Amino acid sequence: MIDEQIEMTPSRPSRIRLLGLVALGLVAGIGGTLLLVPHPRHDHEQAAASASSPKKQMYQCPMHPQIIMDHEGTCPICGMTLVAMESDKPKEKGKLVFYRSPMNPSLTSQVPMKDEMGMDYVPVYEGDLKGEGASIEDHSTVTIDHERQQLIGLQTEKVAEGAVSGELRALGRVSVDETRVRKVNVKVEGFVEKLFVDFVGKSVTKGQPLFSLYSPEFVSAQREYLLALKTQKALLGGSLQSSGGDLLESARRRLSLWDVPKEAIDNLEQTGEVLRAITLRSPISGVVTVKNVVEGARITPADIPFEITDLSRVWVLVDVYEAELGRAKVGMSAELTTQASPGKIFKGRIVFVDPIMDPKTRTAKARLEFANPKDELKPEMFGEVLLKGQGHKGILVPRDAVLDAGTTKVAFVALGDGKFEPREITTGTAIGEKVEIRSGLKAGEEVVVRANFLVDSESRLKAALAHLSQKGASQPSAPAGGHQH
Repeated sequence: MIDEQIEMTPSRPSRIRLLGLVALGLVAGIGGTLLLVPHPRHDHEQAAASASSPKKQMYQCPMHPQIIMDHEGTCPICGMTLVAMESDKPKEKGKLVFYRSPMNPSLTSQVPMKDEMGMDYVPVYEGDLKGEGASIEDHSTVTIDHERQQLIGLQTEKVAEGAVSGELRALGRVSVDETRVRKVNVKVEGFVEKLFVDFVGKSVTKGQPLFSLYSPEFVSAQREYLLALKTQKALLGGSLQSSGGDLLESARRRLSLWDVPKEAIDNLEQTGEVLRAITLRSPISGVVTVKNVVEGARITPADIPFEITDLSRVWVLVDVYEAELGRAKVGMSAELTTQASPGKIFKGRIVFVDPIMDPKTRTAKARLEFANPKDELKPEMFGEVLLKGQGHKGILVPRDAVLDAGTTKVAFVALGDGKFEPREITTGTAIGEKVEIRSGLKAGEEVVVRANFLVDSESRLKAALAHLSQKGASQPSAPAGGHQH
C-alpha cells in the first residue's frame, strides 16, 4: 500500500519541470496580449503620417460626375474636358452630416452607398449647410466655382443709379362723355306727323327740328291761351284787370312747360291761329345716337324718341394696374395716338380715377378727357395712351436680375470668391429692359443676370438640405444604412 502511494507521487525533478512549463506559458500569454494592444504613441504617429501625406489630384467630368480619372483628359461619354476636383477633406468642410445622391439630392443616407445608376453618394458636411449670409426663408447663400459659372453661362451686372421716368403707357378706349348726352322727350301725348331726322348718326345743331307732334291737348292749350288773352282785353281798365292778367300768364306758362318755343307763342298771340302740331327741336349740337320713333307713331311722356350726344369732347378709359395705380393722378397730362390718325398726337389729361378696383382684372379705370373738334376720335376706338408723370432718380437693374419667388422678389448678389447671396427686394417702375429697385440693393453691387434660375434652384436645394439636417439632429438617429426620403 505504501509502495503504491510512493509510485503515484511525482518525483522532485518532474515537479520542477512542470512548474517551468507553466511559467513559460504565462509569460508567452502576457507578451502576446501586449503585442495585440495598440500603442497610443505609435497610433498617433500613423494618423499624422496619413494626414500629412498628399492627396492625389483627381479629375472629373462636369456633366457626368461618375467619370473620375487620375490624369487630365476628356470624358468618354460627352467629350468634355475633365476638370480638377477640389479637396473634400472633412477638416476643411466641417463635420460629416450624411451622404446624398448626386443625381437625386432628395435621396440621402447615413453611410456611403451607390444609387440606382451605380453612382457613389457624395458626402455633405456641416459647412455646406450653414447658409451663411442668407437673408430669405427657403433660400441660402451658394458657392459656385469659376468653372461651373462658365459652364452654366452665369453673368453678373452692376447695380447702377439712373433716371426713373414717370411715364406710364397703357391701352385706351375712346368713350362718349356721359355729361354731354341729352335725351329728347315729350311732355304731352300725341302722334308723330313728320320726321325731320330719320337715322342714327346724323349730325344736328342746337335748335334744329327733329319731328312734329300732333296732340289734342296741345290744341286745347292754345285755345285756352287765346281765350285768356280775350278775357284780359275785356277786363282791361276794370277792377278784375289783375285777374285777367293772371289767367293769361297761367295759360302761357303751360305752353312753355310743354317745350313750345317762345316764337310760336308770340305768333299765336299775334295771329290768333291755332297750330295743329308742335315741332320738337334738338336741345344741343351733336350726333343722333338713339332713334326710337317713326312717322305716325304714338308717343307718350314716358317714351324717349331721340338721344343726342355731343362728341366735341370725349373720354378715353384706361385700365391702370394695381402696382401702377399710385402713379396715375388726377390732372396728369396725357397723350393719345391712334391708327386712324397716324403721326397725330392728341393732348388730354386725367379727370377721374375710379375708387373701386375690378376684382377680376385687378385694375382701376382712369378717365381721360380729350378735345375732339373734328370728330377724329370715335367712340369704341382704341389707342395708345402715354401718361406723363414727373420722373425721379433711382436704382436700376436689368429685368432678368429679378426672380419672382411668389410672395417676394429675389435677386442674387455676387459677394466674391464664387459666393452668391439671395436678397429680398422691392421693385418699382419698369423702364424698358430695366426695373427700379426701391429696397434690398445698393448701387455698385453686382447681381446675377444670366443663369439665375439655376442659382435659385441651388439656393433652394441647399436651404432645404440644411432644414433636413437640423430636423434630423433634433430627432433620434435612424439605423445605419437607412434612407431618408
